[in-house]
Amino acid sequence: MQLGRTTLSKFLIEQLHEVDDNGQLAGLLVDVAAAMKSIAAMTAKGALGGFHGAIETTNVQGEVQKKLDVLSNDALIDACEWGGTLAGMISEENEDPIRIPSEFKRGRYLLNFDPLDGSSNIDVNVSVGTIFSVLLHDKDSEPTIDDFLQVGRRQVAAGYAIYGPATMLVLTVGKGTHAFTLDREIGNFILTHENLRIPVDTGEFAINTSNERFWEPPVSRYVEECKAGKTGIRGRDFNMRWIASMVADVHRILMRGGVFLYPRDTKDPKKPGRLRLLYEANPVSFIIEQAGGASSHGRGPILDLPAESPHQRVAVIFGSKNEVERIERYHAEFDSGVDQPYISPLFSNRSLYRSEAI
Repeated sequence: MQLGRTTLSKFLIEQLHEVDDNGQLAGLLVDVAAAMKSIAAMTAKGALGGFHGAIETTNVQGEVQKKLDVLSNDALIDACEWGGTLAGMISEENEDPIRIPSEFKRGRYLLNFDPLDGSSNIDVNVSVGTIFSVLLHDKDSEPTIDDFLQVGRRQVAAGYAIYGPATMLVLTVGKGTHAFTLDREIGNFILTHENLRIPVDTGEFAINTSNERFWEPPVSRYVEECKAGKTGIRGRDFNMRWIASMVADVHRILMRGGVFLYPRDTKDPKKPGRLRLLYEANPVSFIIEQAGGASSHGRGPILDLPAESPHQRVAVIFGSKNEVERIERYHAEFDSGVDQPYISPLFSNRSLYRSEAI
């Protein structure tokens, strides 16, 4: 496939011809991409289109909805419900699964999506995105909630769009992770980055340090070691990045490496994490693993975590493989009682105090 020449449709035909003989999966992904073009147009107009600001409603998460949250949600539903490829949908903005209207043919797939990730940044013109996950529905009956609660390893496709200086679609169908750039003049997504690979090592981490007082000890241990840089046991300096738009942080990691943490904390003990499993953590984990990275909830791979409810939350750690594995090891050591706490550089040259575990 030629970079800069291969359209999304051509790419899907070549990638899926052995497993998608009826074209339903390719058709669904083209419909999702069409919705992303509409959302990209709305985000690009910004305040000129009257799309900024909140409305007087909250979603099922209890979050205040932005105008663009609702419009993006409608765009995805409208683009995908009629094509005969879907059996049902779950959205961050809807409490219950979205049924396919009876006048439309029902298909073989389930679509889970976050229509506008990072929407709190809309009014300040920071990059936002759309995240989606596709599952197979191999039944003739209308799907129940349980049909959506599949483990992440069963995803057949996942992707996200990032609406930044350029609109890009990052996609996997289980054969690597690939990125397409929207050519606005011709209205097509064009393959521009083939087989993205995340470096196994990194010098960057992304975390919201305002929550530091709520972190579990293994997360504090890791971040303090990174902050200590050359004077600490890691022996090298790290940079911290935090955009507060997960799609933007993920995209940076895919392009140049890094590790992203939105860990479990004690801020709200009833929530095991902040991000949603079905339509945020699972699709991003699939994308990351297909690019050679790793994804974990701290105590195991996210893609192996059982799904228990449509809007289930989970801790998230993903990115460069060696750093994710280190953070998992710190969780395991803490859980087993052999955790070695961070030692200040003040004591690093005194063998009595220095931790040798790196």
